Amino acid sequence: MKKGTLKQILLITDGCSNQGEDPAAVSALAMQQGISVNVIGVLDDDQSEQPEGLQEVEEIASAGGGVSRIVYAKALSQTVQMVTRQAMTQTLQGVVNKELQEILGSEKSMEDLPPEKRGEVMEVVEDLGETSNLEVLVLVDTSASMSNKLPTVKESLEDLSLSLNARTGNNTFSIYTFPGKKQHVKEVMSWNPDLSNISSVFPKLTSGGITPTGPALREVIYKFNSTPRIEGWGSTDEAIYEESNY
Repeated sequence: MKKGTLKQILLITDGCSNQGEDPAAVSALAMQQGISVNVIGVLDDDQSEQPEGLQEVEEIASAGGGVSRIVYAKALSQTVQMVTRQAMTQTLQGVVNKELQEILGSEKSMEDLPPEKRGEVMEVVEDLGETSNLEVLVLVDTSASMSNKLPTVKESLEDLSLSLNARTGNNTFSIYTFPGKKQHVKEVMSWNPDLSNISSVFPKLTSGGITPTGPALREVIYKFNSTPRIEGWGSTDEAIYEESNY
């Protein structure tokens, strides 16, 4: 097993898509190509009820093999960090289980191991979570209702960069927003090892328009540094692990 790159899309939105294809279906396509899709639904700090449209947050993340959370804007920073790391662990555990099934039989998984062996496997997962390379494509909803939340999004991404820089694996980030003026998405930051320069990017963002979440997700699938492949978990399976006894 070879150590390589974990790929994530981090979608930050506050509402329901209202144009184009089903975003959950597109999210499933991303998962087939080895990209997990994580979704954070953002509420206004004074919002007492969840808008009906945010129910699709969980659907998109579930279809994409990722993690979903709905949070108030004030808690966004810690949530972005937690979701990113939790998704890494979830992806690694999934591939470990697949490896174990090949070794122990299709009915076996990590939970079936004796406690001491399960602990050893989790140590491997945790180590790989710190040493594997990570590509995070941040997709930010800039429809009209997100306008007052964009400063908080900026701060949360700066904190994410600082948090992940403590890892020994390489981190690479890019940022896209949707909707774009002439296309579904707009690139606001190309692949970069940190997010420290986003302060110069976010003041330039404009908000407004519709929310084509499905088309936006489809476009960014192909924005990763290495071309994904539609072969189950193909590139992810082959790229994550070092030689190990598990």
